[in-house]
Amino acid sequence: RLSNGSTTCSGRVELLHGGTWGTLCDYLWDLPAANALCQQLNCGVALLIPGAQSFGKMNGSVWNGTFSCKKNDSHLRDCPVTVMGHDECPTGKDARVVCSGEHQKRCPGVRLVNGTTCSGRVEIRHGDTWGSLCHSHWNLQAANVLCRQLNCGYAESIQTAHFVYGNVPIWRDAFHCEGTESCLWDCAQVTLGNPACSARKTATVICSGNLGLAESLRLSGGESRCDGRVEILLHDVWSRVLDDDWDLKDAHVVCRQLQCGIAKRAYCLPRSERGTGVVGFRSVQCTGNESHLMLCKTSHSQTVPTGVAEDVGVICSGELLCKSRQIRLINGTKRCAGRVELYHDGIWGTICDDNWDLSDANVVCKQLGCGHAIKEFGSAHYGEGSGQIWLDDVNCTGAESDLWRCPSKPWGQHNCQHKEDAGVLCS
Repeated sequence: RLSNGSTTCSGRVELLHGGTWGTLCDYLWDLPAANALCQQLNCGVALLIPGAQSFGKMNGSVWNGTFSCKKNDSHLRDCPVTVMGHDECPTGKDARVVCSGEHQKRCPGVRLVNGTTCSGRVEIRHGDTWGSLCHSHWNLQAANVLCRQLNCGYAESIQTAHFVYGNVPIWRDAFHCEGTESCLWDCAQVTLGNPACSARKTATVICSGNLGLAESLRLSGGESRCDGRVEILLHDVWSRVLDDDWDLKDAHVVCRQLQCGIAKRAYCLPRSERGTGVVGFRSVQCTGNESHLMLCKTSHSQTVPTGVAEDVGVICSGELLCKSRQIRLINGTKRCAGRVELYHDGIWGTICDDNWDLSDANVVCKQLGCGHAIKEFGSAHYGEGSGQIWLDDVNCTGAESDLWRCPSKPWGQHNCQHKEDAGVLCS
């Protein structure tokens, strides 16, 4: 069985052996074995084996066996088992898995929205319809039960207006909990006769297991933690942020939340660098003074309307003083040969081969610690790049320490195409 997960198809792996349930040692626990378990439980395939702190610890037996599964093993019980010594299975090293199938809560029909995994606006489901819960009937005892059933510890606060209101019905349900119930639905519930509730008075909770605000946001694909594509953690999934009108006010909020100083640049990524996952926020409208992105006006619809398909990026001032510009060689057979690319304003781009010669190539090789230039190349010898062409008419003496110290046209100004991308072969 899978225990202590937020769905029926995730959790700590436990085995029944000799009439006793015990955890499985994670030594040599791998994806083929996890896949076999997911299939055995009718839970699809294994998505990942999460970190050691996931799903808590069990006080009891630890089974020190390892399963040697192959890709075609349909059930874990069909895999060969090897018994290991006790030294290989220290306490707390339990096997874990998140399967793809049946992402239904063990206590279904309750969720937190517009926050993190362990904070947000409380929604419950009646029939097939999700709606917010009225704040006036919500108390700390009920919130404690909800936090516990979501494996999020206890309720720290229910007095918060941080979470954006949704366009959903407002349910008048009142849960009268003692605080010891394992599921919100185990509490006495009153639905009829309660007074109406305004849309701005909906139940919210911040649980103790809540990720810190900075940990619920990240910048991906950049050169440091303070630049890159914006991604937000919603319901345990890193999700995209899309916005054709992304600007510095929005970017300032991201940088502030990540403790990365102020925003130096807000940009939309080129098509080749867009994400492909779930959409979290779109059409973000910040005043620029908010402490975190969830306080900004946003749309949470996962459908992407026409014209709103741009993943957004940020370059913050923090941690970028030495990393705002970088250089690399791409598509060569070794580290010191390839197409020359420069990282500038959060984007990798190429160099045009106009006037590109051995003196220019020498600066590149020296800058990369690759000796001297054996040959310079033009006409996309190492393949055509994509996106931005950063420099044109580069004219180095060969003595410069960095390529961007050489005379050239201004950054981004050129009359070239990627079929003219420059390259070098260093010694």
